[in-house]
Amino acid sequence: MDEVHNNPLISKKFLDSNIIKLIAIIAMTIDHLAWAIFPGYSLNPIAIVMHIIGRITCPIMCFFVAEGYFYTRNIKKYTRRMFLFALISHVPYILNSIQFKEFGYLSLVPFVTGNGFFGHVLNQTSVMWSLAIGLVMLRVNDSEKINQKLKLPLILFLCLVSFMADWSCIASMVVFVIGTNRNNKLKQILWSLFFISLYALVYFFALSRVYGLIQLGVILSLPVLYFYNGKRGANKKVNTFMKWFFYTYYPLHLFILFFVFILK
Repeated sequence: MDEVHNNPLISKKFLDSNIIKLIAIIAMTIDHLAWAIFPGYSLNPIAIVMHIIGRITCPIMCFFVAEGYFYTRNIKKYTRRMFLFALISHVPYILNSIQFKEFGYLSLVPFVTGNGFFGHVLNQTSVMWSLAIGLVMLRVNDSEKINQKLKLPLILFLCLVSFMADWSCIASMVVFVIGTNRNNKLKQILWSLFFISLYALVYFFALSRVYGLIQLGVILSLPVLYFYNGKRGANKKVNTFMKWFFYTYYPLHLFILFFVFILK
């Protein structure tokens, strides 16, 4: 996601955005390896630990989308880029999903396949879609061209649009509450935990009690973000590389997992 710049309020922290993004990438890879090696809601202790580690990633991604909104030089290009990678990520996400294993390539078409409400409506595309919608929510909230009375209905509508993605509207709302509470870290944390707790409750009662509790592992992202120093990195070339690597790694590693584990 787009980078951020120096922040004198947190200059004593020691983790720059490049390091935090690498932490997110490693945690995500561990999580997705667990889904590949231990399919379904496995109760294998190793799988559970790997999934808990993976909970670090989503809050970090939400955080950098929200920060990128404020620091990008061109919000229109940033928005187009987010939706482009959401589109690119759709195919590898579905290829690694349970629906693909059941329905094959037909599952690449949203809402065509699935079992029950959750199968037909939820998890139709990747979290990148939900993150992109969160960015649009921030734009709607700050727009001077949109009537103030229309903003809440539009944001609620965007929640529905993001419902089809992995993490459904939760990732969108986390982006939104982080972005709209930039000067109040306590509110950022409390609102984010509130929405993620709702997600955990859905998991707990509708899918798996154990995996509902696993979602609460997102608290592991808090110490990582706490030590964020608001800086990109010392090397401009590395910064540019990490900017695009953070975008491309998500669909790329899913393609690799598909060819290694699904087509083995």
